Amino acid sequence: MSVVLTYCLKFLPFLSWAKNTTADSARQDAMAGLTGAIIVLPQGVAYALIAGLPPEYGLYAAIVPAIIAALFGSSWHLISGPTAALSIVVFTTISPLAEIGSANYIALALSLTLMAGLFQLLLSLARMGTLVNFVSHSVVVGFTSGAAVVIATSQIKNALGLELEASGNFILNWITVSKNIASTHWPSLVIALITLTTMILIKRWRRQWPNMLIAMIIGSIATQLLLLSPWQAATQIALVGEIPSQLPPLSMPVMNWDVLRELAPGAMALGLLGLVEAVSIARSVATRSGQRINGNQEFIGQSLSNIIGSFTSSYATSGSFTRTGVNYEAGASSPLAALFAAIFLALIVLLLAPFAAYITLPSMAAILLIVAWNLIDWHHIQVIYRAGKTESTVFGVTFGATLLLPMEFAIYLGVLLSLVLYLRRTSKPKITALARSHHAKQLVPAQRSNLPECEALKIIRIDGSIFFGAVDYVQSALMVIPQKHVLIVASGINFMDLAGTALLANEAKRLNALGGGLYLCNTNGSVIKPIIRNGHLSAIGKRHFFATKALALSGIDDILHGHTCAGCTP
Repeated sequence: MSVVLTYCLKFLPFLSWAKNTTADSARQDAMAGLTGAIIVLPQGVAYALIAGLPPEYGLYAAIVPAIIAALFGSSWHLISGPTAALSIVVFTTISPLAEIGSANYIALALSLTLMAGLFQLLLSLARMGTLVNFVSHSVVVGFTSGAAVVIATSQIKNALGLELEASGNFILNWITVSKNIASTHWPSLVIALITLTTMILIKRWRRQWPNMLIAMIIGSIATQLLLLSPWQAATQIALVGEIPSQLPPLSMPVMNWDVLRELAPGAMALGLLGLVEAVSIARSVATRSGQRINGNQEFIGQSLSNIIGSFTSSYATSGSFTRTGVNYEAGASSPLAALFAAIFLALIVLLLAPFAAYITLPSMAAILLIVAWNLIDWHHIQVIYRAGKTESTVFGVTFGATLLLPMEFAIYLGVLLSLVLYLRRTSKPKITALARSHHAKQLVPAQRSNLPECEALKIIRIDGSIFFGAVDYVQSALMVIPQKHVLIVASGINFMDLAGTALLANEAKRLNALGGGLYLCNTNGSVIKPIIRNGHLSAIGKRHFFATKALALSGIDDILHGHTCAGCTP
């Protein structure tokens, strides 16, 4: 029975928290869900505009995917839905392939979402939940900061009321805006400034209020007042347009091989970025709630939300930092809050969608400027630059690539650079020369203690991994040792591959040929097991392995026939 229960909980994780739901916890979750539904209303519309999609698709993406991710994920508080970073990747991937907002564009967005979900599912089935740990935080901060600048740049034209062709190219956007700045539509700029000012003031004085929603309403009211004024130019203020009063309709992504091949690079970048966002946000909140996140289960939840979402008119989704934070602060106790948020949003879409016809593009542009500003994590940028050149280089390259290259390649470049720098660090394990202490047969760092080293026996400690990438560095260090006898304290070696064990075997043969030998002490399973498995034990010699440093020194002293010098006299 317990085996069956474990199996069910593995594939139906919502059973674990559903059985603990009480009337009080459900009431708390309902209130948190209502708050989340109100917050996502302006956000969803804004993110859809970033993605180049009709506004209702931003709301659709916050309904079905949010429910699926909550049911099959592991986090108690994570709320999934459209995000600014994913929206800009969708836009830059599809805009070169189809006319923005067209039926073909929408179909491609759904196909891209399906492919991203399948890529995420593949990673989850391969139990690659720890993969996101290899994506440096500097890459995420660099990408989101770059995406924020691209988003802000793309909205300048709407804030100024300029009718310009949309582009995901940072430089081209600024060139186009600068050439047309004299054509600024002043009524649109006034509405944008009113909306922007409202959000800033509410955020400053009434932080608990939904500042984006209130600012959007005030911007719409201000537009109607301008239309009643003698200012004739006010009639040219662009509107978002009416949102259909319906639940997310069923949809069918394009399943054409040529199209799938075009979308593949963007889909993989979208899938990877979505997983990094979701797991990072879930873990961030879990540190405050005391929950332990299952990374692989979160992969499953995110992948299913995108796969199913692509058939319910939803474009790519991931964890939302803003909504997740508000959900936690509002007292949510389980993923039931995400379900309530989706249900309340569906009711709002059914009842209040016609009012979206009064929302103006300048107001949405102002909201997106604030969204972009909030995406830039100034605190962590300072931390990254204080951390040193490696992290700041990763951040700078990713940030610059996000501005100048297609988004998917910026992500790949950042991840690749992180891995290269990581391999560069691990390819140089720390090698410390040791000397005998005068007080006993103990070993201490020679340089720090200023003790003399033995003239016949070189004693070193290696801290790190001896793998194919580190072999050349370790071999170079061993080759310059003048002594014919070398003792390696191996307690700090955490991994060895075939190249590493072969290096030790070859070094042992070289020293033996010179009349010396290679010895190892304090070996653990990660050292002795690969040496035996790879068939290099005989080359080194069984009697050249010692359990402790004391046994090694005693045994090697016997081999050296009572040799004494300033470095080995106890």
